[in-house]
Amino acid sequence: MADHGYESGRLNLPFVGIATFAKKEHAADWDAIDADVAIMGAPFDFGTQFRSGARFGPRSVREASTLFSFGHAGAYDHEDDCVYLGEDVKMVDIGDADIIHTDTVKSHQNIEHGVKKILEANAIPVVIGGDHSVNIPCINAFREDAEKNGPIHVIQIDAHLDFVDERHGVRYGHGNPMRRAIEKDYVSGMTQLGIRNVSSTAREGYEDARNRGSDILSVRQVRKVGLEQLLERIPKGVRYYVTIDIDAFCPSIAPGTGTPSHGGFQYYEVLEILQGLTRQGQVAGIDLVEVAPDYDPTNGTSILAAQLLMNFIGFIFHEKNKA
Repeated sequence: MADHGYESGRLNLPFVGIATFAKKEHAADWDAIDADVAIMGAPFDFGTQFRSGARFGPRSVREASTLFSFGHAGAYDHEDDCVYLGEDVKMVDIGDADIIHTDTVKSHQNIEHGVKKILEANAIPVVIGGDHSVNIPCINAFREDAEKNGPIHVIQIDAHLDFVDERHGVRYGHGNPMRRAIEKDYVSGMTQLGIRNVSSTAREGYEDARNRGSDILSVRQVRKVGLEQLLERIPKGVRYYVTIDIDAFCPSIAPGTGTPSHGGFQYYEVLEILQGLTRQGQVAGIDLVEVAPDYDPTNGTSILAAQLLMNFIGFIFHEKNKA
């Protein structure tokens, strides 16, 4: 009977060792990244307007991800009858961008630098926040990449529109990232899913987003449209940048976030959207933000985030390998 690596080497249980993402190699030298996908933490939460704590998100999601680190020969999914994230997919964890307390500009610059290094290595960046303002430097980092590889269409999965232009001089908080993104000439469009309830963005922000070509759907609207028609609304054959705010999910399954909003998505709803995207376009980058673990003593929110990222990365490379 084939060994498949189960009886050789270390068992390496989830609670043993250093908690890098999925217990993958730590790539400390950012000038020598050799990988298909690179994870970076962005533990910045100075952009929050309510409850802070997302600075601990990267550490918590990494620890939760060790639960899914058993894959000696990849992870077999019986529903899809395929193996995801086998040894042919090289994933590394490059650690965290350096955060300068109280200094948004320098902290964002450091995050942008890290994403640029990943892109220069021809790897897919997966950034774990932090509050949603960390999306701003992530999108900034794509300027040179877009000149070579083409523009990006931003897919936002979130409870809040995050389309505030400026309020009391604030332009780079966690209510601003989608507005900052749409201003980039290399962002070709935007699909904003899960937006619901009272938002920090005023009515004119919604009108401005739609006037700039954004497609905005609430959770109820996504459910009414259905997965197939939803994917039809999203441009095909383009490069996607996917930004996931954990408060897109219902706080009944993801309470560990700073601005929870009831009526959110369930796990498989988002997972199936992400899998659909990988079948009709190229995912160029990902961030997952706003996990604030101290508000969830069960660690369920962090486990949800880790599981979502692991499956999403698996879908991406499964489709790449089929091409």
